[in-house]
Amino acid sequence: MEVHSLAPQELWANFANLNAVPRASKKEERVIAFMVQFGHDLGLKTIQDAIGNVVIKKAATPGMENRQTVILQSHLDMVHQKNGDSNFDFDTQGIAMFVDGDWVRARGTTLGADNGIGVATIMALLASDSIAHPPLEALFTIDEETGMTGAKQLDGSNLSGKILLNLDTEEDNELTIGCAGGIDTNSIYHYQQVPVELGGRAFQLSIKGLLGGHSGTDIHKGRANANKLMNRLLFAALRSVDLQLVSVDGGSLRNAIPRESTTVVVVPEAQEAAFLEVIKGFSEVLNEEYIRIETAMNITVEAVSLPEHGMGQADFVKVLNAIYALPNGVFRMSPDIEDLVEASSNLARVIIRKGEFITQSLQRSSVESTKDDVAFAVGAALENMGCDVSRSGDYPGWKPNADSDVLRLMERIYQDTFGEAANVNACHAGLECGILGGHLPGMDMISFGPTIHGAHSPDECVSISSVQKFWAYLLKVLREIPEVK
Repeated sequence: MEVHSLAPQELWANFANLNAVPRASKKEERVIAFMVQFGHDLGLKTIQDAIGNVVIKKAATPGMENRQTVILQSHLDMVHQKNGDSNFDFDTQGIAMFVDGDWVRARGTTLGADNGIGVATIMALLASDSIAHPPLEALFTIDEETGMTGAKQLDGSNLSGKILLNLDTEEDNELTIGCAGGIDTNSIYHYQQVPVELGGRAFQLSIKGLLGGHSGTDIHKGRANANKLMNRLLFAALRSVDLQLVSVDGGSLRNAIPRESTTVVVVPEAQEAAFLEVIKGFSEVLNEEYIRIETAMNITVEAVSLPEHGMGQADFVKVLNAIYALPNGVFRMSPDIEDLVEASSNLARVIIRKGEFITQSLQRSSVESTKDDVAFAVGAALENMGCDVSRSGDYPGWKPNADSDVLRLMERIYQDTFGEAANVNACHAGLECGILGGHLPGMDMISFGPTIHGAHSPDECVSISSVQKFWAYLLKVLREIPEVK
């Protein structure tokens, strides 16, 4: 079955058309043009603000003109991540999708359901001539995944609604009313390259097959971080044999738990057997630790050509100690909301090559003070070894409003429709609502969406039946939006 033919067809067809357009964060020119053209083709008022966000306005259907205006919001960009053995070119190719039972998946890449399903849903509503709805303002933001630039620089004067429905939550039984803020901590250290010892043997160590996932919604699931595992491998090897580090390339995107890491090292020829034995033994230790989670973990070692230069021993030890000391994973659980991660850190990227040691990490927290705390902890470990540390991309969390009028409406509709209570919660992911609320004072906001698994990884998939549930629920909510007070 083709994705275009799934029900509701108007939604899935738009998703397929959207996924044919490359739309990496900070490379949204083509998808912005696509969305502007979509609005113009419908004859709707279409606005592109200075940063690139797109607003499309649609009048209410007959009889609903006096209802409150609803802002429907999703982000245009998607995380571009692929398996290491994939030849896919995100800059030129559309996402290759297929149907797998109740799931839509992509072949070796992220799917873009985050947040493409939300975008496609709004497109279907804008294009419909039969769905009852109040006045709509569709807000398509840019660069959500790598800094929330669109939300931060939004021109709020283009919007008049006082209810905002953010379609970017990934469990179909959840109504989200709060989220974490975030900040990037990056570092660089310059080291003097030294000649590789003659008579040594070079080996490439690789860690692949980890689950990875979203560094917010999946951070509490005990998944392995390839950068931290590789550091442990090197640390164990250096305790047993003479080892010279040449390069490291671990992780990919700032908001994805690292799935892969590759390292090149040099060992004296006489210690080759001992080195291979250490790697084999410690690989078994790591596999045993994660046997119930990382079932596809694959650690390999192979001989490669001897390079000319590597890192000096003193710098190598500094790097190992710094990475070992970096906080990673859950930093603190919320004392106020059961099972909510309050603060976390994800060591997303480690690069060592040609005289530079670079790290990229993302800290999240629903409390500003603990966001700073974990960011300072990460920075302190790096500064102690002499790294230049910088912070960027700081964005606020979204404070829950349990007295929200639209929340009460949506809770009632959910209960009446599905015979059970919705899960009202706050999440550890970063949503744009906290930032948008600053531009749009007094906004009543809820985030919800269909079930999506594996976001920010090539395992990303979206449930077909869940999309159908989400679509039907959204249409009921729009029909019951109250009149202007």
